[in-house]
Formats: sequence, structure tokens, C-alpha cells
Amino acid sequence: MDLEFNSLKELYEHIKPGLEAKVSEMHRVGYSYIKEEDVWNYLKEIKWKKASDLSIHEMINDILNTDNVLIDSYIKNKMRDIERIPILEEVQND
Repeated sequence: MDLEFNSLKELYEHIKPGLEAKVSEMHRVGYSYIKEEDVWNYLKEIKWKKASDLSIHEMINDILNTDNVLIDSYIKNKMRDIERIPILEEVQND
């Protein structure tokens, strides 16, 4: 059975249970800040960047078997690229 998706969003929604399982595993071993989007972005930008015609099976296998340390390093490197500025406004407590 060949599945076809009209958008990356459809594909993302289809494999989301695998992403959720990976994130749950990562949370259990101490990576509590990792989200489904982080795993997806790592795989899309790094592992699947040059891949073509991946099957759902291959994608789920990649999701579940990617080393947690690689995803963590990817996220930490992304954080280095974010501009960090001090908050200089007073917080209003109503």
C-alpha cells in the first residue's frame, strides 16, 4: 500500500505517533525539554536532507532509532543561533 501525502504537514501528522514515542523515551532518560518538533526538525534537516522516496517504515525506524545525544546536540546548536537579549521591561503583576 503506497501512501501519498499532499503536504509535509500531512506526513508529519501521519508519523506523529512515532515522534511522540521518541520524545517520551527521551523524557524518561532526562531530555525533558525535547519536543516532537525537535525530533522532526533534526531528522528533516540532518538525516533526511538528501534522502528521497523514504517509506513510512524507514522514517519511523529513523525516528525510533536515532541516538538521543545527536538530537540533543542538534537542539543545543540551534539554541546558539538564537539571539538572546535581556528583558529590560518591568513585569506587570495584575
